[in-house]
Amino acid sequence: GVGPGDASPDEGVVEDLPLIDEKAVEQLTEGLISHYLPDFQRSKSSLQELTQNQVVLLETIEQEIAKFKECNSIVDIDALFTEAKHYHNKLVNIRNEMMMLHEKTSKLKVSGIN
Repeated sequence: GVGPGDASPDEGVVEDLPLIDEKAVEQLTEGLISHYLPDFQRSKSSLQELTQNQVVLLETIEQEIAKFKECNSIVDIDALFTEAKHYHNKLVNIRNEMMMLHEKTSKLKVSGIN
């Protein structure tokens, strides 16, 4: 048979609920929304301002990065000019040595003919 423990716990609950007043639900919903909506709108405004500030900050950072890249390029160019000057000096020394050797060989040829 069916004992007292076999009854469903939900049985009879529907009958115990009072009829829901649609107007009351609507008014409660409007009250709840009007209570929280200003806070949400302020939060939305703050988030939009924060997002705009982040965009400005990102643009500024990108400009600064570009400046640093330019500085690095200038340093590279400076190093290149220093290296070019070094090699130019080497070439001048080689040319001087070649001229000196040419003079010596010319003297040897002349002295060899005599």
